[in-house]
Amino acid sequence: MRDPLPVLVVDDEASLRHLLRLILERDGHAVFEAQHGRDALHQLDAHPEIRVVLCDIRMPTLDGMAFLAAVADRDLRVIMMSAYGNTDTAVACLSKGAYDYITKPFRADEIRSCLSRVAERQQLHDENIDLKRQLSGAHRLSGFIGRSASARAAVDRVRRVAGYPTTVLFTGESGTGKEVLARALHALSPRSDARFVPINCAALPAALLESELFGHERGAFTGAVRAHAGLFEQADGGTLMLDEIGDMPLPLQGRLLRVLQDQRVRRLGGSGDLSVDVRLIAATAMDLEQAVAEGRFRQDLYYRLNVVQIRLPPLRERRDDIPLLADALIARAAQRLGRPMLTVSDEALRLLTHHRWPGNVRQLENALEHAVLLATGPVLMPEDLPVEISAAPVDPNPEADADADADADADADAELSIKKQTAALERVLIARALARTSGNRTRAARLLEISTKALLYKIRDYGIEA
Repeated sequence: MRDPLPVLVVDDEASLRHLLRLILERDGHAVFEAQHGRDALHQLDAHPEIRVVLCDIRMPTLDGMAFLAAVADRDLRVIMMSAYGNTDTAVACLSKGAYDYITKPFRADEIRSCLSRVAERQQLHDENIDLKRQLSGAHRLSGFIGRSASARAAVDRVRRVAGYPTTVLFTGESGTGKEVLARALHALSPRSDARFVPINCAALPAALLESELFGHERGAFTGAVRAHAGLFEQADGGTLMLDEIGDMPLPLQGRLLRVLQDQRVRRLGGSGDLSVDVRLIAATAMDLEQAVAEGRFRQDLYYRLNVVQIRLPPLRERRDDIPLLADALIARAAQRLGRPMLTVSDEALRLLTHHRWPGNVRQLENALEHAVLLATGPVLMPEDLPVEISAAPVDPNPEADADADADADADADAELSIKKQTAALERVLIARALARTSGNRTRAARLLEISTKALLYKIRDYGIEA
C-alpha cells in the first residue's frame, strides 16, 4: 500500500461514516468526519492537511454537488458517493471536478482500490511540484541544475561571492556549465541591471580579439571605417566574461592586466584613456598553473584572475544529477521543438546514468534533443538515444567516479588552506625561476630572494626537477 492519506468522510448517515472509518483506519489512513457539506467546509478549514474527501450527494444544509462547487479551487481529490445515482449523475459529478464516483452499497475493496489510485496520483503530483520547485531554484541560477555535493558546492560559492566586485575564475572541462554559472553570478550581483558581455578568447585571432576587447578609433587599421567601442566599454557598470582565458595571446595578457589594475582602457589608435567599471569573470578548461610554469600565461595576470576560483565538476563526477538534468533538458527540448513531453524508461535512464559523458552537460543536452526528435511514443527508449550512447559499453565502475566526486569536494576545501596554497605558489615560482636561469640554482635563488640552501631544500621537498 502507498503512503496513508488524511481522508474526510462526508455523509449524513452516522452508520456509514462509522463503516468507512473502520475500513480506512485499518489501512492506516487518518479519518475525519462531517455530517453535511457545510460541516465539511469547516473541517477542511480546521485541517488543511486533508487531501481526499469521500462525499455523499444527497445531504441536508449543503448537498454534495454544492460542496463540490465550493471546493473547486482547492487542492483536493473528491470521490462522490450515492445510492440513487445513474450514469448521468456520475457524468455530472465528474464534469464538476470530482475525481471519481462510487455507487452505494459498495465493497471495501472498491474503496481501497479508489484510494490507491488517489494516493498514486497524489504522489505523482507531489513529485511534480517538488521537481518544479527544484527547477525553479535552478532557473534562478540561469539554468544550472544539480543537487549533488559537488554541484551544491559550486552553487554555494557563486551565491557567496555574487554580491562583491571581486574577480572570479571558473575552471572545469568543456561543457560543464561555466558560462551558465557566470551568468548566474551576474544575475545575483548588484550589477544585474547592467549588461553581461561574454567573449570566447579562443574563437578570434589576436588582432581581432584586441579590437573587440579594447575597441578602436576610425582609421586605426585598414578597414576601420568607424570608431568601435570595445567590450570593456560595452560592459561598463556590468560584467565581462572572458571564456577560455588560457588561450589569450601573451601580448594581450599584458594589456588586460593593465586594464584590471587601472580600470582604464585605451582604444586602438586612440590617444586618451577611458574609465570603465567592469567586473571581470574568467573561465578556462586549461590548467593555468601549468601554463604559468611553462611560460604560456602571465603569472601576475593569473594571480589577478584567481582571487576566487570555482571548480565545476564534470558530469561523470555527479551522476546523481543526471535524472534531474534529463527531465529538465527533455522538457526544454520538447517545448522548443513543439514535441510532446517524454518520460524516460528505466533502461534508457540506466544508459544515461552510466555513460561517461566526455562532452559533459552539453553532450547530454544534444543527446536528449536527438531522442525527443526521434521518439515515436510517450516513453524515451534506449533506441531513441544516439548510437554512441545506446551502443556504448556501460561504465563498469561508476562508484570510482563517486570517489572522484568526494576527492573534488576535498580539493575545493583545500583551496581555502593557506598552507597548501602557499606551497603551490612556491612550486610555481621556483619552476619559473629555474626555467628563466636555465637551471642555475644560485641565480634562481637570487631571483627568488632566498638562500641557495633554502632553494635546494624546497626543490627536494617539492620534487621539482631542475
